Amino acid sequence: MIAENLENLRKRIEQTCQRCGRRAEDVRLVAVSKTFSSDAVREAAAAGCMDFGENYVQELQVKRQALTDQSLRWHFIGHLQSNKVKYIAEYIHLIHSVDNLGLGKEINRRAERLKRIQDILVEVHTTDEATKFGVLPDRTIDLLKELSQLKNIRVCGLMTMGPFSDDPNDSRKSFRQLAELKKEILAGGIENIQMQHLSMGMTHDFEAAIEEGSTIVRIGTAIFGGRVKNVN
Repeated sequence: MIAENLENLRKRIEQTCQRCGRRAEDVRLVAVSKTFSSDAVREAAAAGCMDFGENYVQELQVKRQALTDQSLRWHFIGHLQSNKVKYIAEYIHLIHSVDNLGLGKEINRRAERLKRIQDILVEVHTTDEATKFGVLPDRTIDLLKELSQLKNIRVCGLMTMGPFSDDPNDSRKSFRQLAELKKEILAGGIENIQMQHLSMGMTHDFEAAIEEGSTIVRIGTAIFGGRVKNVN
């Protein structure tokens, strides 16, 4: 079932890219595996998916230990507390959710100890929903300038979440705002800042996100089905 879901999803991504004049290979699929078992991740990997997104450090640790025989790229996409960075700093591929300088400094400190450069995205709050995290759009450039001074992190782009809605078009305002912010940042020419990625779009709105410029879509339900509680 997971392999079939992935095949259908890839077709939808390709069709969406064709429709808006983009290349499907320019959109990276991150399978959101939170609450799903290591076996489910293994099944998705067997179907050719190598990028997996997790929201909780402890759950990520369990799965990584169970899947040491797999060459996977782990993405941290949830709210990350500074005191949890040490648990993932050695191996995390991309952190999508940096929204303050304190967190950036801790990631930088851990990466420096490990003699690696950690790729991150800055999470931007583009809705009116208080439950969502992220730096406000009008504070984003200031945060990027501060993060650009840290030598062991590399800002690779921006991330956002659309509003809670069943209508994918309701997310377009958020996605367009992020795309416009990317243009503004590029025009400003901040040193040591890259803007190759816009991480936006989930199961219900990824097609709208691609049409608005997303380069990373974070999809769980369309791959794994409804959420479960078993994470062993």
